[in-house]
Amino acid sequence: MDVRTLMERSATFYADRECIVWRDRRLTFRQAWDRGVRLANALLGMGLKPGDRVGVLEDNSIEAADFFLGAAIANIVRVPLYARDRREMHLHMLGHTNCRAVLVAEHYAGDMDGFVDELPDLERVIVRDGGYEDWLMKQSAETPDIAIDPDDKFIIRHTGGTTGRPKGVAYSHRAWLAAGRDWFYLFPPVEPGDVCLHVGPISHGSGYQFLPVFLGGGCNLLLDHFHPGETLEIMEKERVAYAFFVPTMLNTMLQDPSAETRDFSKLKCILAAAAPIADATALKAYEVFGDAMYQGYGQTEVLPVAIMGPRQWFAEIEGSTPLRACGMPLPYIEVQIWDEENNPVPLGDPGEIVAKSDGQMTEFWNNPEATAERIVDGWVKTGDVGRLDRNGYLYILDRADDMIISGGYNIWPLELENVIADLPGVVEVAVFGVPHERWGETPMALCVLDGSHEVTEDDVIRTCTERLGSYKKPSQVVFRKEPLPKSPVGKIRRKELREPYWEGVDRRVAGS
Repeated sequence: MDVRTLMERSATFYADRECIVWRDRRLTFRQAWDRGVRLANALLGMGLKPGDRVGVLEDNSIEAADFFLGAAIANIVRVPLYARDRREMHLHMLGHTNCRAVLVAEHYAGDMDGFVDELPDLERVIVRDGGYEDWLMKQSAETPDIAIDPDDKFIIRHTGGTTGRPKGVAYSHRAWLAAGRDWFYLFPPVEPGDVCLHVGPISHGSGYQFLPVFLGGGCNLLLDHFHPGETLEIMEKERVAYAFFVPTMLNTMLQDPSAETRDFSKLKCILAAAAPIADATALKAYEVFGDAMYQGYGQTEVLPVAIMGPRQWFAEIEGSTPLRACGMPLPYIEVQIWDEENNPVPLGDPGEIVAKSDGQMTEFWNNPEATAERIVDGWVKTGDVGRLDRNGYLYILDRADDMIISGGYNIWPLELENVIADLPGVVEVAVFGVPHERWGETPMALCVLDGSHEVTEDDVIRTCTERLGSYKKPSQVVFRKEPLPKSPVGKIRRKELREPYWEGVDRRVAGS
């Protein structure tokens, strides 16, 4: 099976049902499919070929749905960029995947200035400006005859790593379909007409729900920004059935006075995922949204790994603490806990979480060494330290690779350290996560200065914001003169430095 074939079936069977909603625009399946076909023909008409990589920088919109469908129809590989990233990250993601083109929303066009000159494989930047609609409608409406093999690449999503350089995670059509199927395995079934709310971009995490809802005849409702009160109002007005929120979003929504008075009777599933969730947030969400609450755990490299519904999450189980768990391994997912020699540990013991699924990545793009490190005998090593209890609850205890998850965003310490180390006067720097009431955790930078230049906290924060994006900036900066503690091979001991900030906290990750 491939994505294009199954989507075309839905476009046929549900032709007159509502398919896509964005702001005041509403498309039926027939209209959405027609737009996707036209965009596919436009891309192929530019000389792009099946299997070519095409980047995209966008927010949720009708045009984002166009590209989701159009790329699948043309068998072109999507390479989503992060709107919050800066120029050097865009260049890296487009460059190492050898993208031949990149589509950008008009307000991001400036971010691509000079890219065609700097990237040898990049031939064109396609800006979706005010002329996009007329241009699209001039394209052929005949579905192109493109052969698709289930093992053809469907998407390359980027993730961070211990080196701080984003790696391209390649998914085939087969794997993407399997991941979507497994996500929804424990959810209430999607029925024609069900509405799925996307607050996060469908080019990234929320996009895992786009396809299962489309295939089931549901409607994908797209928001291009998040405001707690507005989101709650839309959920009630549009009779939303499915939604995905990071815990930080849930927390702010639950603080809105209207949360407890609205009618959410159509809700089937709210998935809380992408970061740990605080007990108080989970319990309040259950009070407001009831049996619609689900929690899930997975990574870009392998997903989903574990999910639990309200009957498991908010239960009292002897030998388990469900409220602190991140889910239970899904029926068609293999999960083990390994020691440092890649051997399974006894049930209940801590170790690295590893998983195997039909929906896991096929490879890190153009990086066989990293692929070999991350996939061992078919198992994907997550880098998360956790344990499985006797009842099947999975708990995350720590992160082996020091990744920081702040408000649902992955932040890699070395990326910040490299930027901060460029400041004159900084001789050493360590970045690690510290608890934060709103965001779960945020980066803290510990800098060693040599006294040759004056460096302030504002200097460090401003530099990180300018080069990496606001969401990656440290929330605290501390200066010292003593050298940072190091291992025998000279690596800074981040865990030793961050340990005092987590005293009294039973998990070395925090929730919102």
